[in-house]
Amino acid sequence: MKLLITNLSRIVVGVLFIISGFIKLNDPVGFSFKLEEYFSEPVLNLPWLEPHALGIALFVVILEVLLGVALLVGFRLKLTRWILLGMIVFFTFLTLYSAVTGKVTDCGCFGDALKLTPWQSFYKDVALLVLILILFWGKDLLKPLGGKTFRSGITAAALVACVGFAYHVLNHLPAIDFRAYHIGTNIPEDKSVPEDAPKPVIEYDWKFRIDGEEKIITTLGAFPEVQGEFIEVAETREIEPGYEPPIHDFTLERGDTDYADALLARKNLLMIISYDLDRSHREAFASLARIADSATSLGYSVIGMSASSQAQVDAIKEEYNLNIPFYFSDQTTLKTIVRSNPGVVRLEAGTIVQKLHYNDLDQLQLRELTEAERYDLPLKKALDSVLVLDQKYRSTGNFGDWGKQMQIDSSNIHFVDSLIAERGYPGKSLVGDKAGVAAWYVIQHSTRIDNFLPAIKEAAETGELPYRLYAMMLDRSLMDRGLHQRYGTQAMSFGIGSPQEINVIWPIEDLEGVDERRKAAGFEQTLEEQVKGMFGEAYELKYYTLEEAQEMRDLLMGGTK
Repeated sequence: MKLLITNLSRIVVGVLFIISGFIKLNDPVGFSFKLEEYFSEPVLNLPWLEPHALGIALFVVILEVLLGVALLVGFRLKLTRWILLGMIVFFTFLTLYSAVTGKVTDCGCFGDALKLTPWQSFYKDVALLVLILILFWGKDLLKPLGGKTFRSGITAAALVACVGFAYHVLNHLPAIDFRAYHIGTNIPEDKSVPEDAPKPVIEYDWKFRIDGEEKIITTLGAFPEVQGEFIEVAETREIEPGYEPPIHDFTLERGDTDYADALLARKNLLMIISYDLDRSHREAFASLARIADSATSLGYSVIGMSASSQAQVDAIKEEYNLNIPFYFSDQTTLKTIVRSNPGVVRLEAGTIVQKLHYNDLDQLQLRELTEAERYDLPLKKALDSVLVLDQKYRSTGNFGDWGKQMQIDSSNIHFVDSLIAERGYPGKSLVGDKAGVAAWYVIQHSTRIDNFLPAIKEAAETGELPYRLYAMMLDRSLMDRGLHQRYGTQAMSFGIGSPQEINVIWPIEDLEGVDERRKAAGFEQTLEEQVKGMFGEAYELKYYTLEEAQEMRDLLMGGTK
């Protein structure tokens, strides 16, 4: 019986160490991120170890595999037992610390292949500790396999295999992807929560004053039916967790707005990801810039994702002429998506179809997309017609036809309103560059600009619409509300065609910085160049106060804006 228990413990410990080590060896970068979390100031407060996390991770996971192999074949059994004991004692302390403090919610024992809570990890380590102690108890019964040369050869071969495998996954990507963002994942689907998904069960402690005494009444959320004075909710506790979707932290932010849903809806999307630009392999961005230009010309939408500051993003875009919009996302999320800094992910209608390390960029599969693959052709045709109708009588300059144009405008804005409510702004990735501005013209010529301005801003921020068009509409909205415009695109004319004709640029906020803002928004002309183009080279630009401009507009009779 002692022999059976000892050998069974030997097999279980050896196999578990090999499996645990191999899973982490498959993704040593991911394990290094977990070690960085342990080394961080809020946890073990060992920040000086963080730069060495990857080296430590490689040493630990290779050692795990070798210990498992050595135990099974009987190589240096005494030394192997003591190292196993030392490792398991350390890991048991670590998992207990995590469980008690709650500072680390997943120990990373089995990487992303099997998620364990801190207490589950602790109990697993306690069980392994017992099994390893059994190996000491039955040490005389542990017999080596084969001869010394055989055991040394097997252990050496395992070491060579581990080093070779580690070298491969470090310079490419994990051979097996256990993460939520593996190839074949549809991100929008995995972000969604089913209607019938379990809701979290929350226990509430309600504090009341009853008959002069403070009492706590506990319910599962319902307000207590008691006679007394309610004071406060003293405490809440989650009794049962609700449903958490596989992907719950994917965002693509600019400012305070998340554009993830709009961007993931695109048919063909290429994401260039760098969780930390300062720690990235910067030489790769020269190739990525060429890939971005090529992909755009073939019909793909290309975006950048990073957790770095806007200043860092602007610097690398300028250095490598990387002409793509960047969005902010959580660093942990970006590390999870692709184990490469930078890396590339290609999606089709929200589904991941390819992931690449920067060393494998030559394997990116791009082809020229057909019109049907790029666009929603029926919608494109409809918006082409809308654009023609929008200009049908405007382009003639015949004011006698203005009533007909107003009827067309009314029909157009109704169509655009319904379309944006259902599908968001129909921009260039959906219908192409020309049709992609049709809805903008319809809105710009309506009296409902403020209703649609958020959708126009989102379209501009996501590259669906030239940003300068949003700038023009924003200026129009600000002028109509009697506020300073930002880009200087709006003007008024009084007494058109008469000797007393007056042309007024609506007052501008922060006048000194207007040309810089115009350039950033995509305008090719300075304010002065624009004004001379509008009113002639002889026009002398004069700035009015908001009060003066407002007074002139109030007196405007028969003029046009």
